[in-house]
Amino acid sequence: MPKVSVIVPVYNVEKYLIKSLDSLVNQTLEDIEIIVVNDGSTDNSKKIIEVYKEKYQDKIKYLEKPNGGLSDARNFGIPYATGEYIAFLDSDDYVELDTYEKMYNKAKEENADMVECDFIWEYPNKSKIDNGIIYNGKKEMLIYARVVAWNKLIKRTLLEKYKIEFPKGLRYEDVEFFYKMVLYYNKVSFVKEPLIHYIQRESSISKVQNEKTKEIFEVLDNVIKYYKNKNLYNEYKDELEYTYTRLLLCSSLFRMVKIKDKKVKKELLNTTWTNLNEKFPNWKKNKILKENKSMKNLYMKTINKITYKIYCAIFSIVK
Repeated sequence: MPKVSVIVPVYNVEKYLIKSLDSLVNQTLEDIEIIVVNDGSTDNSKKIIEVYKEKYQDKIKYLEKPNGGLSDARNFGIPYATGEYIAFLDSDDYVELDTYEKMYNKAKEENADMVECDFIWEYPNKSKIDNGIIYNGKKEMLIYARVVAWNKLIKRTLLEKYKIEFPKGLRYEDVEFFYKMVLYYNKVSFVKEPLIHYIQRESSISKVQNEKTKEIFEVLDNVIKYYKNKNLYNEYKDELEYTYTRLLLCSSLFRMVKIKDKKVKKELLNTTWTNLNEKFPNWKKNKILKENKSMKNLYMKTINKITYKIYCAIFSIVK
């Protein structure tokens, strides 16, 4: 059994793919399985993958499927993974050569269900290290964790047992996947080193804001529904309310103000305020929001019906 299976969805990334695959086939962790899922690429990505598959037959599994998006490609690769732990890596990103050795060793040392590492935002002309908070327990995880899938090592048996998948066809797939998986991580460990290079390119889906930005509402509703179906909503209500509020008033809002279509932007900004106040009418009394003195929370505390409109106008100007 390989120690780690890395699932790599590929769609038209010929410019980045060689660097990404080089960083994987040269990992210091020898017992590694690289599952490359070609999600219907129409550029030279397939030719590049075939070269690596031929050269590294003992490490690379190559899968092909019609284009279905990032979530669909990740889900497609999971059943083929045989490693003790599973990692996900986007094919325009790359990792340090000792990434999975360090993360696997940490997992084994502490018998962790999930291991998280820090990462580097790579812009064309600069880079920035993202140092995450060390959290303890499921409730803190809901509040403080970074919801991206690609800086984590996850015990494969958990994915097989609970059958959590990425939502097909929706943006913010990592949000839904991560918050559902939180319930099943009993032990989380950390490698406090920036091991993954998160490439920022203007053409990526996450950079393009349009009507699909509204899918954050569906993703968050799916999470809340999941907790209710598991009869765990009341236990985690404060954390879910805080997370819902933070995502809508911070990251999601900052994306929506970048939408070029003014009609769509206005509609989604109005929907954000309506959804928040209908689902959580007492969100301003949330105990986490009141007790935590972070700058983000101080900003959220100032928001009301009037200041919300003012902030939306200001953010739209300085976007």
